[in-house]
Amino acid sequence: MVIGWKLHGDGKTPPPGEVVRPDERLSWPRTVGIGAQHVVAMFGATFVFPLLMGLDPNLAIMMSGVATVLFLLVVQGKVPSYLGSSASFVGAAAAIRAGGGDTATVTGAILVSGAVLFLVGVVVHVLGGAVVQRVFPPVVTGAVVMLIGFNLAPVVADTYWPQDQWVALATLCFAVLASVLLRGFWARISVLLALVFGFLLSWLLDATAGKVTSVLPGQNLLDAAGKACPKEGPYCVATAFPHDRIDLSAVKAADWFGFPTLHAPGFTTSAILLALPPVIALIAENTGHVKAVAAMTRTDLDPVLGRAIAADGATTVLASAVGGAPTTTYAENIGVMAATRIYSTAAYYVAALVAILFGLCPKFGALVAATPGGVLGGITVVLYGMIGLLGAKIWIESRVDFGDPVNLVPVAAAIILAIGNTTLDITDDFPLGGIALGTIAVLLFYHVLNALGGPRTGQGGGIIAPGERDGGPAPDQPGASPPREAGM
Repeated sequence: MVIGWKLHGDGKTPPPGEVVRPDERLSWPRTVGIGAQHVVAMFGATFVFPLLMGLDPNLAIMMSGVATVLFLLVVQGKVPSYLGSSASFVGAAAAIRAGGGDTATVTGAILVSGAVLFLVGVVVHVLGGAVVQRVFPPVVTGAVVMLIGFNLAPVVADTYWPQDQWVALATLCFAVLASVLLRGFWARISVLLALVFGFLLSWLLDATAGKVTSVLPGQNLLDAAGKACPKEGPYCVATAFPHDRIDLSAVKAADWFGFPTLHAPGFTTSAILLALPPVIALIAENTGHVKAVAAMTRTDLDPVLGRAIAADGATTVLASAVGGAPTTTYAENIGVMAATRIYSTAAYYVAALVAILFGLCPKFGALVAATPGGVLGGITVVLYGMIGLLGAKIWIESRVDFGDPVNLVPVAAAIILAIGNTTLDITDDFPLGGIALGTIAVLLFYHVLNALGGPRTGQGGGIIAPGERDGGPAPDQPGASPPREAGM
């Protein structure tokens, strides 16, 4: 059923051991309340990631609501999910802008990636989910996710942190403590709480300590002679100057109601290549989301895996076509479902409607855009590191064996290429570097070595040899070790 839900029991909280299935709902007041929880759960990341990509957070929030509705329609209401802004493209966006690209170039590259993701979804729908494991085994997927996260380290060090190092440090400490010490719902929104803390701290310091002297990217641009420059570049750089941490002038000038500013995408080959590797991360995210929901609802959702991937691609195309941020299924909202045992898609339609209404408030978007750089510096240390470590999580859960050089060597090479932002100049106008080069390296090296190396015998070896591996049958998944005995 796409739209239309039957009432679960008496419409109140489900009894112990029972769940509210996707095609069911509680009473409408309770459903609205659950929808509000989904809004809060997705909210922080959904506007932080567009902010980090230099995109309009207001438009991103609005399009996330539109994307959620489209996703639910495509999967025929079988996969409850909220589609928020994707973190996977933050590194690509930073690299595109560092290479001289503008917002149109960023969204154009993301649009092409969305189209590729849509086509992958169609292929998976036709051929079955096993094709994903064959082309993108855990060792490759984990490597790509890891290099996407760790490639962003220079953005923290060079852009955000220097704007206000003490606010960045305080915000970082708050985010770490909140994520560890808080429990349940509050722990899931620790990043949002850290952002609010940093915002309030910056406001307090402006009022008591005065202006901060630091570099603001894109502002106070001067050339070697000290004259103003129109555009940042090698001979025209931003210089440090005293400024308030928080500038609310744009908030005061913004209207309470209005449509976000839309813009058309632009397309360049070099930018598109930078934005293609995150497609692998999105395939992994969507696959993991569908598997998690299937386990929680005790439903076989493999037949709709291709639909889910294709729907995410379609919504990314739609959002980026008007200047919005890329989308993805959100783990934050899985947490809400797990805590409440309510998987009703009705709650997601409520959340989508609320997000659309938020997006129609320019004053809210201006407030988000006023977030101080130092605050983002503290938050991004945690966020970027967590993105990278998700790759390690994929390896651990899949028991990837790095005693096998076919797994070890391609990953080692790819991560260094990506973190170091190494560039391979194919032609003068066609550089290949960073995330794109690392992704191509791990894909190409792994599959070539896997084809040339033949079947492995299950013995330890390679550059790193942690000891002889357990014997037994060959692993079910490429790049994964056989199961170990308890305690090993």
